[in-house]
Amino acid sequence: MESYESDDERRKKGPLAFRTISEVAEELHVPQHVLRFWEGRFEQVRPVKRGGGRRYYRPEDVDLLRRISELLYTQGYTVRGVQQILSGEISEPQRGADVLSQAPVREKDAAVLDMADQLEIIQMELRRLRSSLSE
Repeated sequence: MESYESDDERRKKGPLAFRTISEVAEELHVPQHVLRFWEGRFEQVRPVKRGGGRRYYRPEDVDLLRRISELLYTQGYTVRGVQQILSGEISEPQRGADVLSQAPVREKDAAVLDMADQLEIIQMELRRLRSSLSE
């Protein structure tokens, strides 16, 4: 008896396979430009780049990006706070701990830094679009 696989089943990659930026963005529920921004902000994020500058993420890259996403979006850290955690300057709080009391910046400062990060993401995306339009 023949087994018919759906397109989705055929496209599923093994746990050790490299992922494209679109696959990682979809998995982490973030836009691709955010992953490119994180690559510029976190020295630990270094996907393999192939012809044409295409990014391929190893499983350990995806794990690191998942951790960054968790620290930023769930635990409420700023980019600077996550940089400090990843470099070992500060320790990550235990789950359930009061994140704001252990975060390296005050709540008001965090809002300003988050806005600056968003503006930098927008600027980066505009530069990328300008570059692609000029080609």
